[in-house]
Amino acid sequence: VQLQASGGGLVQAGGSLRLSCAASGRSFSNYGMAWFRQAPGKEREFVAGISWSGLSTPYADSVKGRFTISRDNAKKMMYLEMNSLKPEDTAVYYCAARTVTWVTREEAAFGSWGQGTQVTVSS
Repeated sequence: VQLQASGGGLVQAGGSLRLSCAASGRSFSNYGMAWFRQAPGKEREFVAGISWSGLSTPYADSVKGRFTISRDNAKKMMYLEMNSLKPEDTAVYYCAARTVTWVTREEAAFGSWGQGTQVTVSS
């Protein structure tokens, strides 16, 4: 599956953004999906994941209660609604897919990655 992330931008602290990830290829509904992010000088980290059904949605503690992950299997889309953004949320955000229906926080488990979209939160 090929992935295309979009929706990043510059926003003030406390603001909101919605990231989108468009997938191409068959069997999108069979993929576990996730968002990761990488801040300058830091390793890439898990942000949120979603199982094929949408029933399992783990979040990193740092974004829990502020971010919401969702997916639309019919449209082959995944989203990340980000509210109450903080300067520490500044990073390049990547969407990722794995050919297994359930989700994991392990980066190495994901075989397909989007190109990344920059999110910058100013204080």
